Amino acid sequence: MMTTNNLKTSILVNLWILADLRRTSYAVQTSKLQVQLPPSLRKEGGYDHRDAMFGIPPYGGSIQQQVYYSATTLCDANVDKKGGYPTRDDHSAWKTPFILMVDRGECSFVQKVRNAQRAGATGVLIADDVCICNRSDCQVADEEKCEQEEPTMSDDGSGSDISIPSFLVFKEDADQLKAALLNNQHVRVEMSFKVPSPDSHVEYELWTTASEPTSREIEKSFGVAAAALKDHAFFTPHMYIYDGIKAGCLEEGLNECYNLCTNNGRYCSNDPDDDMDYGASGADVVKECLRRTCIWNQYGLKDGVGKPWWNYVTEFIDRCDSPDPDYDSSKPTRYNDPECAGEAMTAAGIDIPSVEKCMQDAGGVEANTTNIILEAEIKAQESSGVVLVPSLVVNQAVIRGSLSFATVFKAICSGFVKGSEPHICKECSNCENEFACVRDGFCHGSSFLMMEGVSIEVFAIVLLGTSVLFCCIACIQHRRQQQYMRNQIHGIVAEYMPVSSQKNSEGTSLALPADDDDDENHIESFTIS
Repeated sequence: MMTTNNLKTSILVNLWILADLRRTSYAVQTSKLQVQLPPSLRKEGGYDHRDAMFGIPPYGGSIQQQVYYSATTLCDANVDKKGGYPTRDDHSAWKTPFILMVDRGECSFVQKVRNAQRAGATGVLIADDVCICNRSDCQVADEEKCEQEEPTMSDDGSGSDISIPSFLVFKEDADQLKAALLNNQHVRVEMSFKVPSPDSHVEYELWTTASEPTSREIEKSFGVAAAALKDHAFFTPHMYIYDGIKAGCLEEGLNECYNLCTNNGRYCSNDPDDDMDYGASGADVVKECLRRTCIWNQYGLKDGVGKPWWNYVTEFIDRCDSPDPDYDSSKPTRYNDPECAGEAMTAAGIDIPSVEKCMQDAGGVEANTTNIILEAEIKAQESSGVVLVPSLVVNQAVIRGSLSFATVFKAICSGFVKGSEPHICKECSNCENEFACVRDGFCHGSSFLMMEGVSIEVFAIVLLGTSVLFCCIACIQHRRQQQYMRNQIHGIVAEYMPVSSQKNSEGTSLALPADDDDDENHIESFTIS
């Protein structure tokens, strides 16, 4: 069982990680906030802000709309769309599309943005109500206190349904915007999103761990995009582990962090199931991170695509890191089962002996020694400034928002110099279903083709069948119309020739011919006198 000292150590390790996350900041901004109207509020270079870690930013595009300021905190799903500022004489609702500004506080960022999205907003500005201590432009009143650290607009775990972008605006700037809106001035802002595009080649990195649930979707789906981008883009996966020595896990030659670390406390990770006495451990995660890095070095380092690596990760998630549906989901997965990892490698076409040799040659995970691969990952982490996992970095810029296939693909495509985008970006970056387009090589068209369970083949068959049905109906109707016309002509002529046995002076019958098919020819020969 885990001792009290080990439990305290685990808590301290997690607190150290959180403190480290807050100390570091990204250097490259991928979004911009600028006021278009009134001109007096424009700022050179735009307004400083922070992006939300949820939502879907339109990379390569922008949102330019009028701003409304909500008079409520937007914590209630029943949003008063007729209130807020600037006021309207007719008390009409906010005219869509619009950007909504709302004060911070009383509920989560996700809840506020979700309610704004449901109210029709295309973007959200969260107005901070507390000064950040190191921002000299913000004036702190005597009775107020400042915050030492910037707030982070993180996902509370429920933000997958949010599709609009949102920014946190610092108090000194938010106060100016709110003052103009409260004075019933019309304020129009632009939220733009752009990835640096230095040349015709894009480099992108995914920082995650081998147990991070949020990144599973992109790890399982993006292999097709990596293959489609070919040599136009170069991918590098990075495993986020933390330095056990800095965290205090290696003290006086002893591992003080229980089973969170390998190599006697040097390389550590959080316990994936939050139970240090049950299931997979942090040390198991570190070992899997090492395995995936070795697989990448052998199968992806040269071409930057690494199809076998994507296949292995997908196989491992499905086989070893997902609850077996035939059993109780509370039972542990096969995460720490070496045979399961071997099955995943075999299914992905990975040479198992070469991977195991790579892991051992690097230093392994059991001995009281350094591992050169894990050391390199920690150094790369420190130099890049990555602070949150999962994180996607495109051309040295961290991409915000949810790591959905659409977000990642658009971000990468926007990183090419204009005119140098590969064909797959031109074809699919504006398609409604980016994944299906990349997978099949062409955009499937309008939204009704994207309905779940309806493939392009099924749609083609239905379309063909419908066309045949309409042709049959048209043919039947045409024949009925022809028959109707013959009957009408027969009736008209019969009014002039009522006696079928009547003959003319030459002995020729005046009755209508029995063969209806030659009606037209016989009718032309009749002369009524």
